[in-house]
Amino acid sequence: MRAHFFQHDPVDGPGCIESWLEHQGYEITWTHFFASAQMPDLNELDFLIILGGPMSANDEEAFPWLLREKAFIRQAVLSGIPILGICLGAQLIASALGAKVYKSPVKEIGWFSLIGLPKEDEKLFSFPVSFHAFQWHEETFDLPQGAHLLVTSPTCKNQAFQWGRKVMGLQFHLEVRPQDVKAMTDYCLPELVPNKYIQSQRDILSFPAENYALANRLMTQILSFLTWEMRQSKSSPGIRAGP
Repeated sequence: MRAHFFQHDPVDGPGCIESWLEHQGYEITWTHFFASAQMPDLNELDFLIILGGPMSANDEEAFPWLLREKAFIRQAVLSGIPILGICLGAQLIASALGAKVYKSPVKEIGWFSLIGLPKEDEKLFSFPVSFHAFQWHEETFDLPQGAHLLVTSPTCKNQAFQWGRKVMGLQFHLEVRPQDVKAMTDYCLPELVPNKYIQSQRDILSFPAENYALANRLMTQILSFLTWEMRQSKSSPGIRAGP
C-alpha cells in the first residue's frame, strides 16, 4: 500500500498520521510543493493526504502549481481512493470540487471547542458531540455539492465535511503533537496577537497532553474509517468489503 502526502510548508507536517501509516505498513511518498511540484502517478496511490499551509487555495497566480494540485485532487476523487485534507487541504478539496473558498468571519488560532453533528447516513463518520481541536486558519469554504457537514462551530460553520465514503476535509488539526504546535507557534509568532479568537503562544502551549492524546486518537479513527475498504480489499483480494 502506498500513501502520498501533499505538503505545502515545512512547518505544516503530518504529525501522528505518519506513524499510523508506518504501523499499517504503508510505503510513504511526498510532494513538497515548497521545493518541487512533481506529482505522483495516481494509479500507484492507495491514499492521499493533503496537509495545511499558509497560502490560500485561491493564490493561483502566486503559486501556479495550485492549479495542477487541484486538478490532481479532482482526478483522485473520481478515482475512488481515500483522501484526507487538513486545513488548507480541506479548502483545496472543496475548491477542486467546485466550492468557493473565502475569508472566514474570524481568524482562529489555538485550541477551541467544536460540535459534532448527528449522522445523516450510516456511511458517514461520527464525531463526538463536543471536542477540542487545534485551529489555525483565516479562510473557510462552502460545502461542495453532495458533501455532508460533519462538524461545526459558532465562529466557523463548515469545520469538517465528508464527500462520498472516502473523502474528508477537516478545517482543524487533529494530527498535531506538542512538538508540532511548538514549531508552528515559534515559526509564526508574530501572528499570535491575542484576542477572543487568537490565543497567545503561552496559552496554546499550556494545554495538557491529554488534549493531544484525544485529538490524535480521533485522527487515527478517521484514518481507519477512510481506508477500511481499501485495506480489506488489499488483505482479501476478491472479497467484497463491507460498509
